[in-house]
Amino acid sequence: MTIAVKDGFVDTRMSRRGFVAGTVGLSFAFTLGGLGRGGEARGATQPTKFNAFVSIAEDNTITIVCPSAEMGQGVYTSLPLILAEELDADWSKVKTEFAPANPKVYGNPHHLFEGAQITAASVSVPGYFTPLRVAGAQARKVLIDACAAQWKVPASELTTESSMVIHRASGKRMSYGDVVKIATVPAELPKIGEGDLKKPSEFKLIGRKDIGRSDVPLKATGKAQYGIDVRVPGMVYASILQSPMEGAKPKEVNTNDVMKVKGVSKVLPLPFGVAVIADTVEATRKAIDALKVTWDTSGAVAAKFDSEKAKADYAAKGKDPSTETKVEYQAGDVKAGLSGAVKTIEAAYWSEYTYHAQMEPMNAVAQVSEDGKSADVWTGTQFGALAGFILSGILKTTPDKIRIHQQFLGGGYGRRIWPDAAIQATILSNIVKKPVKLILTREEDVAAARPRPMTHHAMKAGLDAKGNIVGWHHRLVSENVDAVASPPRFKATGGKDYIGARGLDQAFYAIPNVLAEYAREERGMRVHAWRGIGSGYNKFAAEAFLDEVGQAAGKDPLALRLELTKDHPRAQAVLKAVVEMSDFSRKRPGHGLGIAFSDYHGTFSAGVAEVSFDDKTGKIKVHNYWIAVDPGIVVQPDNVHAQLESAVVYGLSAALIEEFAVKDGAVQASNFDSYPVMRMSDVPEIHTRIVATDNAPSGMGEIGVVTVAPAIANAMFQLTGKRLRHLPMTPDRVKATMKT
Repeated sequence: MTIAVKDGFVDTRMSRRGFVAGTVGLSFAFTLGGLGRGGEARGATQPTKFNAFVSIAEDNTITIVCPSAEMGQGVYTSLPLILAEELDADWSKVKTEFAPANPKVYGNPHHLFEGAQITAASVSVPGYFTPLRVAGAQARKVLIDACAAQWKVPASELTTESSMVIHRASGKRMSYGDVVKIATVPAELPKIGEGDLKKPSEFKLIGRKDIGRSDVPLKATGKAQYGIDVRVPGMVYASILQSPMEGAKPKEVNTNDVMKVKGVSKVLPLPFGVAVIADTVEATRKAIDALKVTWDTSGAVAAKFDSEKAKADYAAKGKDPSTETKVEYQAGDVKAGLSGAVKTIEAAYWSEYTYHAQMEPMNAVAQVSEDGKSADVWTGTQFGALAGFILSGILKTTPDKIRIHQQFLGGGYGRRIWPDAAIQATILSNIVKKPVKLILTREEDVAAARPRPMTHHAMKAGLDAKGNIVGWHHRLVSENVDAVASPPRFKATGGKDYIGARGLDQAFYAIPNVLAEYAREERGMRVHAWRGIGSGYNKFAAEAFLDEVGQAAGKDPLALRLELTKDHPRAQAVLKAVVEMSDFSRKRPGHGLGIAFSDYHGTFSAGVAEVSFDDKTGKIKVHNYWIAVDPGIVVQPDNVHAQLESAVVYGLSAALIEEFAVKDGAVQASNFDSYPVMRMSDVPEIHTRIVATDNAPSGMGEIGVVTVAPAIANAMFQLTGKRLRHLPMTPDRVKATMKT
């Protein structure tokens, strides 16, 4: 990629979409070579590095690197804890550092990512669970072998406990810090098999309720450094008036006027907006406010897009049998099942665009070298390796010349997968030949939103004479998230949409004939992953519609779900747990209760909402929300409860409040006055329960979002007899539905 200034405009010769296309060549291959030694010799005072994940110092400090981003979900604690378990480490001596961006060493082997070093989809713990255990067991074996040689006893006679190697027969003990003084890490690390790892019953750290999160003290004392906290010597500040839509470029800019703002040194039109460079943050804000820009939208697909007017097109695609679709899930013969039904039920569901609303606006600090062939970038990112790859292309260098300094994230939720802030800061640093700190205002953050897409759901089910579901057809109409956010997967799957279509399946319900398909809209929006990805809206439609089908069959919502999950004990366990927690069968005068079930990447969950409704304002009040979850082995119980509570609040806000419209391709909201999120006073009592099993851990960050919206909709039906089929369930929509 070349960067040139022509007629006062910066030409990067590549659009944002071009950056996306450039990622097609990414290799996500993961190798266990990542567990090998770093190869460097230990200095007199340097910690001993056992493998890529752990080193031990002579003062007994154990340093474990965290390969994932910490954005509030707790991996800064849970991932090191997994390694420390197999190492038999004294947890009080463990400190955590972020791993560098290096997917060949630190890539997540989970099948969703195949070695990409990305933090998303709630698969950090399930993906790294075994590699980290192996890394801990390797280090432990090296320590034991060193002591066995020193004490001249068989290694089989030695054991470990709380960072000590112990020979019980002789009473000898040696701390890990002392062992590393005599230990030599072999060039080829010990082979570790399944039998060498602990059984769950032997865990001493995993599952402990008294271990808190390592990042909390740092955050409580202000020591944690987020991207927005970073300062480097000689840096200047930047902000960017973002293009109102993908593909729009600045045509006319009042540069001379803006240059009069005190402290402003440059005004730079770019293919994705207009950047201002200044001595202070305040000056950049004044400059952004002073900008007057006309945009060339000739290359913007979204320029004519109006989300409200487009709904007619979406609905037409939902009904038209000739619509081109991609099959996302199929079982049996849905055509035969529906044609043989004695009764069919149909309904349409909707969801609106939602913004990530992360607390920390997008930012990055970049320092490009004098020769423009290397760079240091400080940012909180979910995908640092992608940032390094893209930036190496921009600077025409190799990824190893791009050093991504990972920082804590003030909320991610999928927004920080795409490293646009790092890209923009690096381009600016390369132009001005100084370190640049880019901070987007909230308004620019919203304007550059990468939202959850607007969706339409055409639902149809068939019943036999006994009220059994014999056919289920779910057609999703929306923009393709993979096409924008994951082009390699979009290409590899022939145009399917894993992110957007997640949750369309009915894998845990005993319905003989199912077809879940997806029809693509192409509106030019920068749609991206959002917490819970497609399951958020797909399960809303499916679980609310299931209640409609149950009503038509004369079946109780709970009885129907227990009947459909009869072959899946884990699904039944969470349903029964949440029923017991909420005393589901007990009627509450003036209140309604609704239930919903979901799976998500191997985790099972069931939720119950208790609601009331103000018929004058149309506002729904959620009084209680109960949620039970089976995530397999629980690494940190307290954090699982915290994750559930966080996700429920996120789900409540999306279910009841959050949305933005798009007109002429531009987001109509600008800040939290026009994009409200749930306030503390509206948060209900949240009750959580873990149904722990010895199954492999399966992730917790997003499952709590999924059942919230359908449980509320189902509770509202029990209370009012009216079906709410549109997210968010705002007072205006509720009042309109009550009049039908």
